[in-house]
Amino acid sequence: MNILVIGSGGREHAICWKLRQSKKVDKLYCAPGNGGTSVSAENVNINTAEHKEIIDFCKNKNVGFVVVGPEIPLAIGITDDLEKEGIKVFGPSYAAARMESSKIFAKELMGRYNIPTAAFRIFDDFKMAEEYLRSASMPIVVKAYGLAAGKGVIIAEDVEIAVETARNMLQEKTFGAAGEKIIIEEFLTGEEASILVVTDGETIRPLASSQDHKRVFDGDKGPNTGGMGAYSPAPVIGEGLLKEIEETIIRPTLDGLKDEGIVYKGILYAGLMITDSGAKVLEYNVRFGDPETQAILPRLKTDLAEILIAAANGTLSEITLEWDEREGVCVVLASGGYPGSYEKDKLITGIKDAEDEGALVFHAGTDKKGNKFYTSGGRVLSVVGMGKGINEAVEKVYSAVEKIQFDGMQYRKDIAHKAVERVTSD
Repeated sequence: MNILVIGSGGREHAICWKLRQSKKVDKLYCAPGNGGTSVSAENVNINTAEHKEIIDFCKNKNVGFVVVGPEIPLAIGITDDLEKEGIKVFGPSYAAARMESSKIFAKELMGRYNIPTAAFRIFDDFKMAEEYLRSASMPIVVKAYGLAAGKGVIIAEDVEIAVETARNMLQEKTFGAAGEKIIIEEFLTGEEASILVVTDGETIRPLASSQDHKRVFDGDKGPNTGGMGAYSPAPVIGEGLLKEIEETIIRPTLDGLKDEGIVYKGILYAGLMITDSGAKVLEYNVRFGDPETQAILPRLKTDLAEILIAAANGTLSEITLEWDEREGVCVVLASGGYPGSYEKDKLITGIKDAEDEGALVFHAGTDKKGNKFYTSGGRVLSVVGMGKGINEAVEKVYSAVEKIQFDGMQYRKDIAHKAVERVTSD
C-alpha cells in the first residue's frame, strides 16, 4: 500500500520511521516533510491547506491511506474531504477535531458528561474577565480557546499577570482569532502526564504513557513551548490508574461524542494532571503528541501501519499492542531564542555521531542541502535514548546530545528528572 504522511515535524519523522518498518507499506510519502523524513520517505512539496492538491496527489500516486500528523489540517476538515473521495485516512473528522480546535467545545462537553477537569469560566469581554480575575484565587490559568501551537496557555502567578494576559488575548489579539474567547480555570496541582489512545470509535487501545516538558528552561521555568522533551512510560501512571483513566475519562469522552452524533476515530490525547483526588483533564489533543510520539513509538513493537489502518476501518478490536520494556527519553534541541524569534540556516553537525551512540535522531526544523543538514525551525531535532530503566535512558540520550552542535543550540538538561527522582527515592 502507498501511504502519505501529512506534516513536517519531529512527530512526522518518527511516524515515517516507524511506518517504514511495516511490510504493509510499499511507497511512503511525506508532505511537506523535513530534512530527516527524506531518509524514510519521499518528501512532497504540497500546500497541505489545499485539500484538492492532496486529493489529486493521492489519486495520481495511488495512495490508499493518509496519516495526518498535525492538528491544523484536522481542524479544517482534511479527513472529511479525503473520505468523500474514497481515500482512507487516520485522523478524526472536522466535528471530532473540535476537541482540540475549540477548548470551549471540549470543556463544555466535559461538563455535560461529568468528566473530571478544572472548574472554569468562559469570557469574550475583557472587562468582565478582569472583574472575575480580581476576585479569583491565584495562581490561575488563562487559555486562548483556539489553536495556538501549544503556546496559548498561561499560568498566572498573580492577578496583574492574569489581567495582562487576558488583555493581550482579548484586546491586543496576541493569538489572533484563537484568542477571541478565553477560558479562565482553576490551577490544578499534582504531576502532569499524557495518555494517548488509538480508537475506531468503539475499541480503545492505549499507547504507552508519557510525560511532556512544556517550559523552555530547566526547572519548568520560562514560557510554554511546543514541548522540550518527553519520556515514556510515566511512572506516575500505573496499571490501576490507567484503567481508572480509561473508565472515567476516555470512555465517557468517546461515548459523550457519540451521543452527540460524532464517531471519533484516530488518536485521542488526554493531557492530565494527576491530583490527590485523581486524574483530571487539562486539555485534549486530537493527534499524536510532539515530542511524546518520539519517546513512545520507538517502544512500540506492533506494526504501526496495521494499527492505524485497523482504526480507520473499524477493526481495532483485532489488534493487540506489544511494547518494548525499555524506557525512552526524548530531548528536543531548539534554536537559540525559541519560542521567541530565532535565526535559521545554521549548519548542524554530529547527527551521525549521536546515532552511532545508539540514539535515534528525529528531525523537525531541518533542511537538507546536499549531504548536510541546516536549521529551519524553532524545534530542530528530537534525540531519543532507550535504556533498561530511566537512568540508563537519560544517560544515553544526553551522551548523544553532546555529539550534536549548531550555532545557538539550546536544550533542557533535566528531561525526565521527576522519573529519576522517583526511582532514587524508591
